This record gives sequence, structure tokens and C-alpha cells, in this order.
Amino acid sequence: MQAIDCPFGFSKALDFDPTLAGFMERDSLGTIRLPYGESDAWLVTSFESVQQVTTDPRFSRAEIIEYDYPRLTAEPIVSPESINVMDPPHSSRIRHLATQAFTPRQVDRMRGRIGLLTDRLLDEMEDAGQPADLVRYLSDPLPQHTILDLLGIDRAEWPRMQEQVQRLLVVGAGNRDVARAAKEDLTGYFTGLVAERRKNPGTDIISVLTEARDGTDQLDDRELAVLALTFTLSGQDTATCQISDIVYLLLTRPKLAEYARAHRKDLTDFIHELLRYIPFRKGVGIPRVALEDVEMDGVVIRQGDFVHVSYLTANRDPDRYPDPHEIVPDRPVAPHMTFGWGGHRCIAVPLAMAELEVALERLLDRFPTLRLAVRPDEVRWDTETIRRFPLELPVAW
Repeated sequence: MQAIDCPFGFSKALDFDPTLAGFMERDSLGTIRLPYGESDAWLVTSFESVQQVTTDPRFSRAEIIEYDYPRLTAEPIVSPESINVMDPPHSSRIRHLATQAFTPRQVDRMRGRIGLLTDRLLDEMEDAGQPADLVRYLSDPLPQHTILDLLGIDRAEWPRMQEQVQRLLVVGAGNRDVARAAKEDLTGYFTGLVAERRKNPGTDIISVLTEARDGTDQLDDRELAVLALTFTLSGQDTATCQISDIVYLLLTRPKLAEYARAHRKDLTDFIHELLRYIPFRKGVGIPRVALEDVEMDGVVIRQGDFVHVSYLTANRDPDRYPDPHEIVPDRPVAPHMTFGWGGHRCIAVPLAMAELEVALERLLDRFPTLRLAVRPDEVRWDTETIRRFPLELPVAW
């Protein structure tokens, strides 16, 4: 079977990638060729099959580290020690300890900090006057400020953190050395910060994790440093895109905005439906490798084959979600895959949801007549990274 070349560069607003849509129509699995990596990969698209791959121990993420695996970025974004490329039981241990930073009590405390940061940013936007760029004033800085604040990083270091994270997400081939240097710089920084928190703990996430215990087990300094890097990446990536994308949908589809304002008690469920619908990234993420032959969806995946799953197509699977390409505000709640699935579901989902809920609540309350200040087709979208989000979102009120 010949692999289909998939640069996955589609970035037209929040339209669904036609290449991915084509794979959803296939009767069996197909193979893809990504811009980087030495091998082709199978692409799994249905909800049930993605669920299987992400929970089946015959598919390993840890094993991909030995290879130049198929991917979208020149330099692999994740470090070999990252929880994102661990398999159980090692990953289960790290996850169990790490989730102690996101207990309901901890998240309630975080929500208060998020509210203060949001109000400060919206104050600045209102003071600057209209029209204002919502990306600049809210959706870009809020997730960055939140995660850096909660990690206890000195404010003077924030610009450095933001710049290095951006360097890791660029897809161009000429970015490899820059991305590698950025990853090393961030890892070194967090290694030093963890050592400092061991000596002088505070109330930040890193301090909480230095105290996390399961009996006598605890995270070592290297594990903590890599976790902090992972939180920094995911904390500035997904939430930044989703705040912008959700607001774009509300401002270009008035009925959705009306629903959000009229059903505030249902805001969390509504946000989940928007997250299911939004193609928040391009293409695929981190692959897995088959540890033995596995029959699936009409093909045999051979031992050593790479397998990519698409959370985007799983979120649009008609067998799970009736009218999957429509936003149904009161759709019955059914878990989606925007935050991943199985052993690699995002650990910080409670934090991400708190950010989205607080940002939208404050925005709807503060600017009840918020509207786009340009035509929708004039909004510019990111084309240089793996993310899908508007570069600018000019608004008036």
C-alpha cells in the first residue's frame, strides 16, 4: 500500500482538514508520509480504533525514542524522558504523583489566580481602547502568564520562556538546531528551579510536586524538571489556541454567543462541545510503534510499524457523535479526545478547563456587546506551527 504524502499544512480558519476528512471515508486504514522521519506510518481515525491504540499495550510510545520517527516538526518536541513518551507502569507512576498538583483544592486555588490574571489583562485591553486585538490582550498572554505564575517562575524570566516555547513549535526544517537549543535551555532552567524548590518550597506547582508522595515513592529532580517543561509547553499551547478559537466561533456565529450568555450554568458542557468540534492543531501528534503484529480495521499492522492516531477525526466520528460536523450546544455529554485519551491524556485538564471557563465568563460579563472589528475573512491564521489559531482577533465592544 502506497503511503499518501501528508504535510498537514491546512490552516483555513477552523475548517476541517480535507486530507483528514478523506481518511475518514476509507474502508480500511491507510499509511501516511510525514515531512520528517525515516518511515511511513499507519493513520487511525475512528473513535473506537483510536481508543484501542491509545490503551492497547501492544502499541508503545516509549519505543519510538530509538528511531527517527515520523512527525511534523524537524526536531522532536518531546524529550526522551517526557511522560508523553513513557509506557505503563512507569508512566502510571509519574501520572499518579503528578496529579497531586491538580486536586480539586489545588485547582480552586488556581482558579482564583486565573481570575486575577484575567481581570488584569481585560483591564489593559479596555484601557487601550477599541478596536483591540484579543489575541494580544487575552488569549496569548493568559495561558502563558497562568502556567508561568503557577510554576513559580520569576516574572523577569517570562519573556525567555515564551520565546523558547515558540521556537519548539515551528515546523520548518531550518528550525531543528534552534529547537534543540531551546529544549536544552528550558530543561536546564527547570533542573535548577527544581533544586531551588527542594531547598525553599513555596505554594507553586513545582513545590507541590516536590512534596508529592505515594508511600515512600516520590519524583526525582530529573522527572520533575521534565514535567515542568511539559506543563510549560502544554500550558501555553492548547489553552492559547482554544481561547482564540472559541471566541472566534462565538463572534462569527451569533447564536452560539447567545447560547453561552443564556446558559451560563451549562457553560462547562458547552465548552466541551466546542472543544470536540475545533481542529485545535494540524495533522497528528506523537506516534506509537507496534510491539507485535496487530489486526485492525481490515489490515495487519506489523511489528515495528509506526501508528499515528488522529484525535481530530475521532472527535468527528459519526458513529459516536450524530451530526459530528455541527456544533450542537446541548449535545448530550460524551467524552472527547481533545485532551488525549488513555494513559497519555493530559494531566492538567482541570487547569486547562479552569482557564477556559474563567476567561469566557469574565469576557462575556465584561463585554456583553463584544464583536469582531473586521470581516471574518480578514482574520489571519497561523501557518508556521502545528497549531490552529488566529494570529490576531480584532474586537470592538
